[in-house]
Order: sequence, then structure tokens, then C-alpha cells
Amino acid sequence: MMNEVDKSSEKREMVINMGPQHPSTHGVLRLELVLDGEVVKEARPNIGYLHRCFEKYAEKLGDYTSVVPYTDRMDYVSAMNQEFGYVIAIERMLELEIPERVEYIRVIMAELQRIASHLLGIGAFGLDLGAFTPFLYLFTEREKILNIFEKTSGARLLYNYMTVGGLIKDVHKDFKKDTAEFVKTFRPKIKELNDLLSYNKIFINRTANIGVLPEKVALNYAASGPVLRGSGKKWDLRKDDPYSIYDRFDFDIPTGSGEMGSLGDCWDRYMVRVREMEQSLRIIEQALDGLPEEGDVTEAVPKRVRLKEGELYMRTETPRGELGYYIISDKSGGPFRVKARAPSFVHLSVLPAISKGALIADLVAIVGSIDIVLGEVDR
Repeated sequence: MMNEVDKSSEKREMVINMGPQHPSTHGVLRLELVLDGEVVKEARPNIGYLHRCFEKYAEKLGDYTSVVPYTDRMDYVSAMNQEFGYVIAIERMLELEIPERVEYIRVIMAELQRIASHLLGIGAFGLDLGAFTPFLYLFTEREKILNIFEKTSGARLLYNYMTVGGLIKDVHKDFKKDTAEFVKTFRPKIKELNDLLSYNKIFINRTANIGVLPEKVALNYAASGPVLRGSGKKWDLRKDDPYSIYDRFDFDIPTGSGEMGSLGDCWDRYMVRVREMEQSLRIIEQALDGLPEEGDVTEAVPKRVRLKEGELYMRTETPRGELGYYIISDKSGGPFRVKARAPSFVHLSVLPAISKGALIADLVAIVGSIDIVLGEVDR
């Protein structure tokens, strides 16, 4: 909808809204665009539609464990990773020792979730640019992961599976077999994805040299995850600030290289996610090999969580980047203050910097390439 026409300008400038219904805005995001013809002179993100209110809910519940289901709803396509970061934060404040079996299952779940999130992200990215078929192929693979999650937790999207000190329940008896089967069958699918989409000439033309984010700008905006790594910065909390048992696994950190265009363009950010799925498969294989056959996943779960007075910031590597929880305890039964540092919020703030001078059609690619989930933006 056109809001304004500046007839006094030498070149006619228009201010128009993109979204919130536009499919490329990935949820309920509205972009206020200042246009000169089809060229974007300015893009201003407007947020505030979901009203998740995670932090205020967390502070009002009066119970640390009851917060976990609300973390799921911040980033509803990587709920396992959201839970993981929160329970680790509380466990560090409690100085809890976590059973080995729990640690391995958590890592497997987190990496399966990373793959599922990337499958949705890159599938939707291709869909934004008119590639419908890869979306269907990728959703088929994502369904296999959701089936594993459903058999384990009983839910397909919002799991409430990890809890402070352990897991709600142990994995099902076929978990190792099902997960190993997925790893075996999914690896060749990545090659098919590359043949179908990654090295498709049309896709490359739509993504290479588009939305270039230099490494220095990415660091200035505190970008993380694939958005930062796509700009060439080798930074991953699983390696650079390890948590849980990630320091036991051998895996690489893919980064952008300007392979198809400029370093830090949309194609680089996309390709980092594709290559990260390969690395997640490596981690899952190692974790399945090391998973103890027996163990009680609830033995370290406290009957009631009571924290000393203090504060802590805990960060983990989610599919979208650094997720941090800053928690203040005043010795009551629940958190006095919770602040979530969400990567999608940070990356949305980069949008004006990398959109200036782009065409409207390119803006669709740029929004898709930063892979935001608005649930963790609007709280």
C-alpha cells in the first residue's frame, strides 16, 4: 500500500509497506520501505505483532522449571535449542552435575533440531525466490526428524523435553536405530540439494552479490551464527566457548568465502547453513557412538529449584546464532529478572545496513537469507 508520494523530489520517492502478510517477511514483520522506483533507499523493520512476552511470563511464574515451555515458543522451529540454553543456565547457577546419558541425548537433540531448522530456513529461502520443488524435498527430510522428536517427547514442534537437571523422560527404545538411519539416508540428500538448488544458475543469480554483509559490519552489529560466519568470521560457541560436552566432538566450522560472488552475500549465508548440516551429522554420529546404554535421565532433577542470590549470563549456539539468557536470582522460587538475547532480533537490526541500494526483488532474498523467526524478536 502506498502511504506517501513526495512530489517535490527530483525523483519520485515512495514509502510503502512490505508485509506483514507478504510471504517473504517470515511471520508478522512489516518493512517500511523508502523507494526510488524499484530501488530501496531505506528499509525500516517494524516489529510488535506476536506479543510473546517471554521475559515477563518467566518473571511472574515463580518457578524456574515452569519457564522451559515458554522458551520453546520464542523460536518455535528450534525449540530444543531454546530449552537447552535455558536449562544449562539454571544448572550452572545450581552447580549441578549432569549425567552422561543426559548430556549425549541433549547434544543429539540439539543437532537434529539444527538440521530441522536449517531445512526449513533454506527451503523457505528457495521458496521466496520461486524454487518450490526443493521446499517439498526438504520438508520430507524435516518430517523424519520431527517423527523422532514426536516418538521421544510426544510433541512435534514445542517439546518441553529438557528440564533442569535432566530430561522429562528417556528416549524410546528405537531412538538410536531411527537416528542412525536418518543420518545414513540424509547425507546423500545434501548432495541432491546442492544439485537441485545450491548450484542452480538461477538461484545463484538471485543470491550472489546480493545483501553483502562485510565482516566488520557484522561484528559491529553483534551478528552471530550463520549470518556472521557467512561473512567469513570463524566463530561458533560450540568451539569458541564450549558448553555441555561439545568439546568432545570433532567437527568443522563452515564459513563464507565469496565462492559465487562477494564475501558475505546471500549465497554465502545460505551455503553456510547447508554445510553446517553436514557437520551436525558428524556430531550426531559421534554422540550416538558415545551414548551410554544405561542411565537414569531424571536422577539429577531437583525436586524444587532454589537458587542463591546472584546473576548469570549463559550463551549457546542455536541455528540462528548466539542465544543468551541473563538471569537474576533474588533467592525466591523463580527468577527475579530474565533477559533473552535473541539472534533474530540482532540480525533484523542489520537489515537496513545491507538493504540500501537493493531492488525490491533482492530485498526478498535478503530477508530470507538472515533466517529470522519473529517469535524471538517480538517479546
